[in-house]
Amino acid sequence: MAQKRGSKVAEVADDEVVVPLQAVLLADSFTQKFRPITMERPKVLMPLINVPMIDYTLEWLASVGVEEVYIFCCAHAKQVTSYLERSHWKSQTNFIVTAIESNDCVSAGDALRLIDQRNVIRGDFVLVSGDTVSNMSLRQVLQEHKERRRKDKLSVMTMVVKHTKPSSVTHQNLLGNDELLLGVDPETKQLLYYEDKKDYGKTHQGSGNIILDQSIVTDRSAVQLYNNRQDCFIDICSPELLLLFTDNFDYQQLRRDFVKGLLSDEVMGYKIFTYEIHSEYAARIDNFRSYDAVSKDILHRWTHPIVPDIPFSRNSPPIRLESQGIYKAAGVMQSHSAIICGTTILGEGTSIGDCCNITDSVIGQGCIIGCNVHIQGCYIWNNVTIHDNAKLRYATVCDGAVVKEGAVLEPGVILSFNVVIGQNFTVPMYSKISLTPQPTEEDSDEELEYAEGAGGVTESLTKPFSVVENEINCQNGKRDEESMDGQSWNVLEVGVTGTGYKWSLGENNQEEEWRHSVSPIPYEKIQELILKKRFDFDETTLDIGTVQTPGESKPDSEIADDESEKPETAYFNKEVEETFRRAVLEVPGVEQHHVIIEVNGLRLAYNMSFSDCAGALFHAILNLALEAPHAGPSELFINALNVITKWRDLLKHYLKSEDDEVEVLLKFEEICLETGKEFAPIFSKMLEVLYDKDILTEEAILSWASEKQEADESDKVFVKQSELFIQWLQEASEEEEDDKEEEEEEEGGGGEAA
Repeated sequence: MAQKRGSKVAEVADDEVVVPLQAVLLADSFTQKFRPITMERPKVLMPLINVPMIDYTLEWLASVGVEEVYIFCCAHAKQVTSYLERSHWKSQTNFIVTAIESNDCVSAGDALRLIDQRNVIRGDFVLVSGDTVSNMSLRQVLQEHKERRRKDKLSVMTMVVKHTKPSSVTHQNLLGNDELLLGVDPETKQLLYYEDKKDYGKTHQGSGNIILDQSIVTDRSAVQLYNNRQDCFIDICSPELLLLFTDNFDYQQLRRDFVKGLLSDEVMGYKIFTYEIHSEYAARIDNFRSYDAVSKDILHRWTHPIVPDIPFSRNSPPIRLESQGIYKAAGVMQSHSAIICGTTILGEGTSIGDCCNITDSVIGQGCIIGCNVHIQGCYIWNNVTIHDNAKLRYATVCDGAVVKEGAVLEPGVILSFNVVIGQNFTVPMYSKISLTPQPTEEDSDEELEYAEGAGGVTESLTKPFSVVENEINCQNGKRDEESMDGQSWNVLEVGVTGTGYKWSLGENNQEEEWRHSVSPIPYEKIQELILKKRFDFDETTLDIGTVQTPGESKPDSEIADDESEKPETAYFNKEVEETFRRAVLEVPGVEQHHVIIEVNGLRLAYNMSFSDCAGALFHAILNLALEAPHAGPSELFINALNVITKWRDLLKHYLKSEDDEVEVLLKFEEICLETGKEFAPIFSKMLEVLYDKDILTEEAILSWASEKQEADESDKVFVKQSELFIQWLQEASEEEEDDKEEEEEEEGGGGEAA
């Protein structure tokens, strides 16, 4: 059996049958992370930059040559199938979309068993969720998977992964997913180990090492361990994968049960491989933080050609990209005194009143925003009304909701469909308000979002993604509440004239809510984690290298750190760089002064000096230059010049004395000899830049050169390279001294003459 690749022609063996490239799309995440919204609408129909989430996945599948897609629907299946029937996907000639409904499945494993029973998969297929956004090509990964299958029929899956940068403070990547530990054969790319950092901590408490099974390293020259890879949840699968699910009912979740189960099964010998993408984009929306991150990536055009101003769905009306990253649809009515800034999109037919300030937000269709409204980092869906003087920060507001005059939504708030927040009422951080009462018995996170649906929970009456006649009377701010059947609401939860139930956060969920919110992690929480980690080091968060000996292994990078710097210093340097990176990536809410505040906190937490901060920041800045494309030293120099110019003020903030400047020079030498050897040939030119930009003073450079006079010859490499520049500085300094002496003599002579 062979699958067709991204093109219409596939190479097949003589005994193989050509079949269309197929995909299985799971339209249910089988979790509850988007409640209470998913009590009324399936996650795949939630708007992502004002377009249903599933459209991004289908558009990508259609663009890479998939011809048949089987969409498995569980929660709110009727809403999904109804949407598909009305969509343009049903009219595509070379792209057949078929929905498969089930009200009995409670896991991805159940879904795949039902797919197997239907006997619709005829060859290798793409397995993906309906919350995936990507622009990657499948040609190469399909080819590699097919070639492995020809040689070894036990190769049942190829998993797409991507480089990421997990935070050493929260142990999460930018998508809000837990840090992932992967073990891969560097030669064959076979996956050997797969574990969430969170799960690993539960099973290996107190261990600073990664413990591998003996069988993983047997007969292998090396095993590469990663903690900086992101699982994209895009899999190329063989048909045998479905049989494995059918034969084993313990396989419920794809990763925790199936992948880890296969890796630990030495009897059957089935294999999983990895395929790493680099410049291409792929991400799954697993929680509100990833919803925010992927939204920002789309607006910043990392997903091109799937971007707002290139329509790919009937639900994406024409949008134009204006200056400074502002997207506007047709019919937007904006007051001249309103300020729209940051990366913001304004949906069709939305009106914005006088003196509003909207920053880094997504505004849906048909919204009415009053006067003097402040919105920052929010997701406002369709037909939302926000009255005068309201303030919203990092909140999610669903269709038909009303925020009355003077109301405040604090960071992390979620207002579900048709909720009303009363006048001058403040909704506290991370509150969730819904017209649907909170279930009395919570299902586990592993179960279906609508697990209680069979018990009578009705689907949303809201028509997804259609701009309907707004029921809000904008002139008097009143809403027709007769439909609420006289329901009385708790004014302490939604304010006077407000409507909705406040969902309580469980004891375990309350502390973790900040991890998965669209709101930036509070500064106080970061400080708390830093202080906690200072007294409770977990060395597995350091960079992980290659394991060459069986049994209990210690990362190579950790061994290197033992020889050169203390683990605490390594932590400090990593966290400073991650803080700097958030500013570089323009993470919402992170500006240069926030970096200074956070680095100051790290300095106090780790008991570091200003020179330590300057050295860590300088290293981070040079890493940024190294990562930019360059063909040689001259282009690397231009990269470095650009980043140093941009971040000069930040670096200079920590150069409080001449000694601090000398320490940065010593750090630069160290970088050129170790981690950034590409800078070695251009050290002297870089030194001139640092002087010209007033980062290093003449006195500091000459002091550094003077200290090197008694050093070994091997330690004078960069002083000799900079000899001409140092000589020029010395001569200029002597000339200045001579000029001063002459001026003093002239002043003295003038005084005597007088």
